[in-house]
Amino acid sequence: MPADTSTWSIAELAAEYDVTLRTIRFYEDRGLLTPERRGTARVYHARDKVRLGLILRGKRLGFTLDEIATIVDMYDREPGEEGQLVYLLNQITTRRAELEQRRRDIDETLAELAEVEARCQSDLDILRNR
Repeated sequence: MPADTSTWSIAELAAEYDVTLRTIRFYEDRGLLTPERRGTARVYHARDKVRLGLILRGKRLGFTLDEIATIVDMYDREPGEEGQLVYLLNQITTRRAELEQRRRDIDETLAELAEVEARCQSDLDILRNR
């Protein structure tokens, strides 16, 4: 099976993923992407494209860049894909628990606001009807 020889410029990747050139350069500076250099041009291979997609998905899910780096880097070294998946499952469990706690906090805050709002409205009605 031949290797994928497709390449992309920084502008093409930015357009495809709807991110800025600066965003891609930032991920490069953090070592998350490692494009080939041809003179002053950056040439991105399939590996970089996949990694960028994983980085952006990780950000959408609320992972930090350090957590994302750990996850995507595990694929290329020990413990490999199995270790990567175990780590990711643990991170998902942690993230889900954090989000569920936030949801409970938000629900509690909304209930408190509704209670205060009802009391204020009641007090205002009493004041207006004097």
